[in-house]
This record gives sequence, structure tokens and C-alpha cells, in this order.
Amino acid sequence: MLRRTLLSAVGATAAMLALSGVAMAQETVKIGLILPMTGPFASTGRQIEAAAKLYMQQKGDTVAGKKIQLIVKDDTGTADVTKRLAQELIVNDKIAVMAGFGLTPLALAPAPLATQAKVPEVVMAAATSTITEASPFIVRTSFTLPQATVPMADWAAQNGLKKVATLVSDYGPGIDAEKAFTAAFTAKGGQVENLRVPLANPDFSPFLQKVADAKPDALFVFVPSGIGAQFMKQFVERGLDKSGIKLIGPGDVTDDDLLNNMGDVALGAITTQHYSADHDSAENKAFVEAFKKANNGMRPNFMAVGGYDGMHLIYEGLKKTNGEGGQALVDAMKGMSWTSPRGPVSIDPQTRDIVQNIYVRKVERKNGELYNVEFATIPNVKDPVKAAKSN
Repeated sequence: MLRRTLLSAVGATAAMLALSGVAMAQETVKIGLILPMTGPFASTGRQIEAAAKLYMQQKGDTVAGKKIQLIVKDDTGTADVTKRLAQELIVNDKIAVMAGFGLTPLALAPAPLATQAKVPEVVMAAATSTITEASPFIVRTSFTLPQATVPMADWAAQNGLKKVATLVSDYGPGIDAEKAFTAAFTAKGGQVENLRVPLANPDFSPFLQKVADAKPDALFVFVPSGIGAQFMKQFVERGLDKSGIKLIGPGDVTDDDLLNNMGDVALGAITTQHYSADHDSAENKAFVEAFKKANNGMRPNFMAVGGYDGMHLIYEGLKKTNGEGGQALVDAMKGMSWTSPRGPVSIDPQTRDIVQNIYVRKVERKNGELYNVEFATIPNVKDPVKAAKSN
């Protein structure tokens, strides 16, 4: 009798422990952060990881009574690796959200998995317009290239530029940037010559020689974050810095993370982008100060703000759903608005893209450092490609 009682007690205790284990598992919300931490696009991964960790440091690691766990994975900038890591995180780690995605192919690779598993995919970096159309579970906190590029074409036309050469990396965002700029600029009477550079191991020299020979009023450049310094070096080697050809483009080429290392050649470059470390707001000054303090003086760039806002979107979404993921979390994210270090932002409920200000900036020296100094604002810009489809 005593033996039966003891066995029953042991069995009950084991059952309770098992149940508590399940309860504990349910009380943890896991976020899989998939980023290029090594390879040519490592600066993107470094910036986003730092921003995500800063957000958690500032806001705590508990939301709606549940513990937040961040699992960081390095996809080396390779889409096949991104997909494999996403599958492992969904199946083995039971993540509630996947996030990050430094380049367009990396964001597209796990999109079918997001749909099948009903796991929200928060794109913090990649910028091809069509990404959010690849899955109803994709929400973006970065930007789209047309969103940053059409304002650049408008500025160029308004400021007397007649003939522009475009030089873009030959993949989704570069083609988006080329098409958006060309369509908007030629509609205002401008002339455009298009050049595309391979994404892998780019050598800009022969293309820059063509630009030098063509003598346009300006060179419009799109290269991914992290490649701008290499472009600038070859821009100088070909003598284009002294040619009188104005350098314009979306802000990737004068990335805040690398700008100081580019030197005086970057001075005067005009870009349009959604974020500058020099953005004049209380929220941004606090963000830049905290980011630098947490990362040995590293300056945040537009990738960092995409990561920081991505974490904000996840946290606030989880608050709305009381910690529930899946479709409920995506629905909670739609239409959300807040004040970011970049300015006022919201998530378009129809497209799940971010709506934000785009700033016209000029590279200037301030207090001995180079900054993208904003001098004009285009408010509440939606992705122009999707906006055109809905009209």
C-alpha cells in the first residue's frame, strides 16, 4: 500500500514537472534573427544585431508576461543558408518570429516557410519592393528602394540636372532603384544612361570609365550597404571626384557606418534616405548616444534603425496579442504607428510596408566628422510601386 502511494506521488510529481516544463516553454517567445554576420555584407548584420540587443537592453526581455529570447544566426549572405536556418529555427527552436534579412534574396528564401508555418517574417534591411508580396506573413521595417529613389529623381529634375548616368548593383534592389529613378526622371524631361555592376565581387572601374567618357551632369549610384567605401575608392581612382559630375543616389552609398572612412571625396554627395545619424530629434539623439555607448563608439546607420524599429514592432505586437504569434501577431502589426529615431512611421495595413519620411541630405563635415545632413523632408512616403498598383 505504501509502495503504491509512493509510486503515485512520484508519478504525480513527474507529471507536474512535465506540465511545468510545457508551461515554461510556452512562456518563452523566441525570435530568430537571421543576418549576414560574416562576408561582404557583415556590416549590415553587425548593425542590426547591435540595434536589436540595444532595444532589448532598454525595454527588458519580458513582454506580456513572457520571456523574450533572441537567437542570432549567421547566413553568410547566402540564400540557401538563410532558408536552412529558418527551417531549423521553426522546427527545432519553435520560434514565434523570424527577423533580419540583410539582402533581398535572403528575405525571399524563407518566405514560403513563413506562409506554411504561419511565422511572421520581419524584414529589417532588404529593400526590393516586391518582398512583402512573397508572403502574407512578411512585414517590413526598413524601406523600399523606389521609396528612397523617386524623391531623388524629383530633386534632380528640380535642380537643373538634364543628363544622368545610373550605376547600380545588378540584383533586385538595384534594378528597382534604376527603374524608379529612370521612370521618374525621364517623365520630367531628363535623359538617362543605365549601367549595372555584378553584385558579387564588383569592379566599378570599367563602368566608371564609361561614365567619365559620357560626361553626364550627375552619376546616380546604388550599391548595397557595406560596399560604398569600395565604390568611393574607385570613383577617386578614375578621377570622377574632380570631373564636375555630381554624385547622387539613395543613401546606401554614403552609409553612416562607413562614411567617415570615405574621406573628403564623399563631401557634397546628395542622397535621399529615411535615416541619418545626424537626424535632429530628441529620439534620435538618445538612440545614437545609447548605440555608440553600447558598441564602442560605432555610429548607427539605416540598417540599425531598421533593426531597432523591427524589435519595437515585435514587442508592441506581442503586447496587443498578449504574447500570441502567428496570424494574430501579423494582424496586430498592420496599421501600427510610432515615433522612431528616424521620425514618424507606420505600417501600411494593405501592403505591410513601412510608411515614413524621406529626407534629402548632403554630406558635410560637422565637428570633424562626416555626416549626411538633412535639408529637406518629403513626409509620409509609401512604396511608390505598390501605391501605383492600387491607383
